Amino acid sequence: MSTFVKGLEGVVAAQTEMSFIDGQQGILEYVGIPIGELSEKSTFEETVYLLWNRRLPKKDELAQFQRELRSRYYLPAGMANRLMALPMKAEPMHVLRTMVSALSMHDEHPDANDVESARIKSLFILARAPAIIAHFDRYRRGLHLIEPDPSLSFAANFLYMLNGEKPTPTMERAFDICMILHADHGLNNSTFAARVIISTMSDVYSALTGALGSLRGPLHGGANEGVMKMLNEIPSIDAVEDYVKGKLERKEKIMGFGHRVYKTRDPRALALKKLAAQLAKDTGNEELYIKSSRIEEIMEREVAAKGIYPNVDFYSATTYHCIGLRLDLFTPMFAMSRLGGWSGHIIEQLHDNRLFRPKAEYIGPHNAPYIPMDQR
Repeated sequence: MSTFVKGLEGVVAAQTEMSFIDGQQGILEYVGIPIGELSEKSTFEETVYLLWNRRLPKKDELAQFQRELRSRYYLPAGMANRLMALPMKAEPMHVLRTMVSALSMHDEHPDANDVESARIKSLFILARAPAIIAHFDRYRRGLHLIEPDPSLSFAANFLYMLNGEKPTPTMERAFDICMILHADHGLNNSTFAARVIISTMSDVYSALTGALGSLRGPLHGGANEGVMKMLNEIPSIDAVEDYVKGKLERKEKIMGFGHRVYKTRDPRALALKKLAAQLAKDTGNEELYIKSSRIEEIMEREVAAKGIYPNVDFYSATTYHCIGLRLDLFTPMFAMSRLGGWSGHIIEQLHDNRLFRPKAEYIGPHNAPYIPMDQR
């Protein structure tokens, strides 16, 4: 007998070696390595290698992977012109989704679905995502485009193309850690979408485009924008208490708190909190961090007993603001990181593929008569 589970909650639909989550204990591991260790000791480039290969690289392997990634930073000929033909008011997530799809037209063999081809295409897309986002943002602000710098890390190159100057070591490291923390997180909605699409033996571009479409939903990747909007609504540190209590009394959601999986502290939020504090101090945004910290204190006092704690979106909003990102770039940052994780899942799915084909429980009528048009 088939069992209906709304939203597939708790249903195991795939096996993976990429990330392990224990929501009760607040554990997140990539290929067995705790996320705290990776955020402290690794880089985004090394983390992507780990996710795609299920092991850490040796020194020469990492150097080769970095060369391959950085040599692909530049957009294919004509892509920048295509970007600048888009409406300036377009949402960056729509732009990223559309341009990732458009990259397939610059691939001589876009439909190749063997594992090695999938790796190459994944590298092709991940390397170019920073240029897509940074070029569009500068175009809509009326600024000249900054060409990539292959001598820079993934994180530093993006911030350089976005802002027109090389980031400070603190900013580069902060952004790199954000990329690590967002890279993978089990079989979430967008990751499931990527695996479902590639299971039809479609193509990597289609699978990643579908994942991007899933991520932009406010119930998935758009939550960090909501956190920043909330912080901007609070006029001062002194107003935080009344604001939060008012929200709770009206049974309204406090953005950045609670998680579908974690019933204790989100380990990614713990890593980001320390980072956000230092970055806020370095960039003169201490009031913003204090507001965030105060909200957490009040929520700890009022609702922690219900298992509602800060999630990764809560302090990532402060971090992204301190780096200088506009609000509508927050979700594209999540997407840029998660391209690494989605690609790993696509590669994993292709290793032992089976088409996803769940059943639906029909709850409509049976043997209904057809009513002629003049009798309806």
